Amino acid sequence: MTQIYIYAGAAFIIGFITAFIILSFGLEKVKKKLKSTQGYLESETLKKVILQKEITQVHQMKEVGEMDYRQKLEEALLQNKILDSDILLLQKSNEETEALLKKSQPALHNLKLQLLEAQNTIARYKAQQQEQAG
Repeated sequence: MTQIYIYAGAAFIIGFITAFIILSFGLEKVKKKLKSTQGYLESETLKKVILQKEITQVHQMKEVGEMDYRQKLEEALLQNKILDSDILLLQKSNEETEALLKKSQPALHNLKLQLLEAQNTIARYKAQQQEQAG
């Protein structure tokens, strides 16, 4: 009977040691997988941070470009206003000159008008010829 207890105790101890070894190997595999997963998560987090920084830089570059284009547009609009003003002044000056020429030398004024009309007619003929040729 004592031998049965000894064999039973030995079997129990061997079973316990075997179960401990099996569980230890399983636990090691789980630890390795956990470490691998944590490394993967860290790398993904780093990628995410890098992408966020890059997106921020691209957004800032876009804003700088837009500000530059707005500034250029404002400068162009201001230049257009100046040019419009200059054109109006030139037109007024031309009208005044024409009025003076008409008063002081009407024959010369009439010749000038005929010359302008001739130039316009030539330009119309050239345009018609280009349309017919094209």
